Formats: sequence, structure tokens, C-alpha cells
Amino acid sequence: MSQPTPSNPGAERWSAFVELGKLRLSSLALLAVLAGLLLGAPEPRVLPSWWVIAGSMIGTALVAIGGNAMNMWLERDTDVYMERTEGRPIQSGRLSPGDVFWFGILNAIVGVVVLAFTTNLHATLLCALIFILYVGVYTPLKRRNTLNTLVGAIPGALPPVVGYAASAGHVDMHAGVLFMILFFWQIPHFLAIAWRYKDQYRNAGLMMLPSVEGTGLHTGKHMMTYGLCLVGVSILPALPAFGFYSRHYVYTAAILGVVFLVVIFEAAVLRRPAGMRRCFVVSIIYLPLLFAAMVTDRLTPHYA
Repeated sequence: MSQPTPSNPGAERWSAFVELGKLRLSSLALLAVLAGLLLGAPEPRVLPSWWVIAGSMIGTALVAIGGNAMNMWLERDTDVYMERTEGRPIQSGRLSPGDVFWFGILNAIVGVVVLAFTTNLHATLLCALIFILYVGVYTPLKRRNTLNTLVGAIPGALPPVVGYAASAGHVDMHAGVLFMILFFWQIPHFLAIAWRYKDQYRNAGLMMLPSVEGTGLHTGKHMMTYGLCLVGVSILPALPAFGFYSRHYVYTAAILGVVFLVVIFEAAVLRRPAGMRRCFVVSIIYLPLLFAAMVTDRLTPHYA
């Protein structure tokens, strides 16, 4: 079937390029980078230079946009089988596969170059690793093994480490905690999405855990297990070994964690679309609030 001719081809094409970046998804990564930048500052209440902040945010954004575009390019043959992706730029005919490929590659290259000139080697290599793992490992693995969610959580957990490395000039155990928080957070977050669209993933031949098991029991167990790990890890920075945050942060992290766990428990046990959607929405709220608590505690005089 031929595609309808758009009334304004230039605007349609521009809109399609913007859509390639998955801006809502990229915005979470940028939030994590910003948190890492502020938390990695050598002095608690001294911000990194605007040069470093701008370079880190712009460079990471370009790499994220490039990775998202390459993800759409690689999955152009499976996206047509999913209602949630059948209207993407390639499938709708607004962009050609070649357009999407070069858009993705060029954005990623420019992003890495920006990071190289404005930050340091640690941050640059970490951001390049995000692109390689997301595009070269996670995306192909979605067709082969249900472990893709765990593998994909690795590049998804690196953005705050990029920001931390750009600010601190190194990676240490504090950056490791940021990585673990993002890693554990992603599992209930993405499994909630995968459960809601399990039939579409199955039709597309993508090996998401909810799409290959019948009852959803293993999906629920994974959501609860990683949710519990998330709450435990979120409190680690206040332990004496870290000495990074005050009890004010612990109270906030604990309250946020309990609320999130209650929602995860409902979704994991009942496994209903409404509960899974609630879990997804609360996860989107939880992460910025937790980062805000960390940054606020780190930048205020009472943190010690």
C-alpha cells in the first residue's frame, strides 16, 4: 500500500528526525547524567564548570539520540508487527533506512567528540560504551534470549556514571552505587512495559520475558527481586563506609522505596494491565525524586 502524501513534506521529515531520538526516554538518561555531574563534584557545594556540564549533557544527548535511531534502524523489520512501533519513521515512509542509519551514526560520533573536547577520557569512553552495548549487544539480543533486559540494563545504568566521571575525573564506589541504582530500577520499569505489550513482542518475535512465559510468574519474581535490591542499594550511600549522605536522605530513600515496592508488589502478584501501568508511572516518578534527594542532601551543609 502506498503511503499518503504529506501536506507539508519538510515538516513531516523534520518531525520524523525528532522522533528518532525518543526524547522522553533520552530525557531520563540526561537527568541521570546531571545527577552524576552534581554528585561527582570534588567539593560538596561546588558545581562543575558550565563547560563540563554543557559538554556532558549535549554529548550524552547526541549519543543517546544516535543509539535510539540505530535501534529503530536495526528493528525496522520487526517494528511493523507491533502496534506501538508500526508508525515509526521508517515504517511510515517518512524516512528511508539510509536516512535513519546515517542520522544515528553521525549523532553518536559528534556526541563522543563533544565529550572528548569538554570532559575527560573516562566520561568519553563510558558514553561510547553505552552506544556499543545498546546498539551492538542489547538490540540484537532481543531476538535471541530473554536475558536481553538484564544486558540492556547495563548501558541504561551508565549515564549517571558518565556524569560522575566527567565531574570527578574518575570512577569510584559512589559512581558504582549510582550504577546499581539505575540497573536495579530498570528491571521492574521495563518488565512492566514488556508485560503490557507482551502479545505485540511475541508477534514481532522479540524474546522479552513476559512474551515467552505463560503465567507471568517469573516476570513477577524478577520485578520483586530487583525492586528489593533497588531499595537496599539506594540506602547504601548513607553507610559509614561511604559517608556521603545524612539520615535525611535515608528517610527519603526509604519512604520512596516502600511506596515503589507496594506498587511493584501489586503489579507482580496480580499481573494486570492497570497494575503494570501504575508500576511504570510510579517508576518514572520515583527515579527523579530519589536523584533530587541525593543531590539536595549532597549540596546542603547538613549532609555530613
